[in-house]
Amino acid sequence: MAFFTKLRERLTRSSSKIGAGLDDIVAESPAPAGDPVVAPAAAPEPSGLVGRLFGRATAQPEEPRRALDDAMLEELEDMLVQADLGVETALRVTANIAEGRMGRRVSSTELKELLAAEIARIMAPVARPLPIYPKKPQVVLVVGVNGAGKTTTIGKLASQFRAAGKSVVIAAGDTFRAAAVEQLQVWGQRAGVPVMVAPQGSDPASLAYDAMVRAEAEGADLLMIDTAGRLQNRQDLMEELAKIVRVIRKKDPEAPHNTLLVLDATTGQNALSQVETFRKLADISGLVMTKLDGTARGGVLVALADRFGLPIHAIGVGEQIDDLDAFDAEEFARALVGLQAPDEVPRSR
Repeated sequence: MAFFTKLRERLTRSSSKIGAGLDDIVAESPAPAGDPVVAPAAAPEPSGLVGRLFGRATAQPEEPRRALDDAMLEELEDMLVQADLGVETALRVTANIAEGRMGRRVSSTELKELLAAEIARIMAPVARPLPIYPKKPQVVLVVGVNGAGKTTTIGKLASQFRAAGKSVVIAAGDTFRAAAVEQLQVWGQRAGVPVMVAPQGSDPASLAYDAMVRAEAEGADLLMIDTAGRLQNRQDLMEELAKIVRVIRKKDPEAPHNTLLVLDATTGQNALSQVETFRKLADISGLVMTKLDGTARGGVLVALADRFGLPIHAIGVGEQIDDLDAFDAEEFARALVGLQAPDEVPRSR
């Protein structure tokens, strides 16, 4: 619940404010042609002292409603595209919302519930935690472009696995950036996890192999391998990633057992092209989305799920250890549209 509250607050503050957009769409209900605009009638004054006291306390103004028509659907589609769901996903979501409901007058809350249900339906199949296998060591290769948050994600995951009783070894495979190595060493100290390093400029594939040897000798449960930030247009760096995979498979033909692609939510639709590129170079097994607390439009996560169907293992909303958590489809969907958590919703009696 604490993570959901944090997610909702930070998405609401810094994303495209889908919830506010839905309020505006419903509030812009045009009056029927030729009909005068009439103010709603005031509610009758409750009779009697008790009625007046309790009536005033409990009476709630009725939410505005708008007929679900083509104009409203077009506004909804535009808003979802601006929220980074992408054109295809936005069209599919609005079509599903419209099915069997055209002409029905809906409130903003009802529209939010419908949208959250559609988003959760798309996201539910991909909401899967990182699988833990009996194989020791389980090799987890972490890839992504510069600045996506790979190093921080590795540190947080290692700390969480360690807290769950797993023994972890980290390999600082970004041998070209001293800052990345130092950052991993700080996380390693916090979590009580050893971090293997190599001289600056060393061959990352060689370090990865040596880390596998050490992890196996120590009986570690997991080996997490950091990699340098590889830009899609840097062919030499992409070939280096392929080399790391080839080398560690000499030690274990099934390694890496997980290849996590870390994506920065603030890059928006560019995250889709990153997935396309990295899937050609490595067998991406799952995604981690970071920086949903930044200037991100969180809808890109929906577009990723709809297009690729890759497992989303975790999402991050900040720099602290508890700002990375397992991905929950329903909680994310409700946070994205500004609704309460599922167990906060009042139940009718």
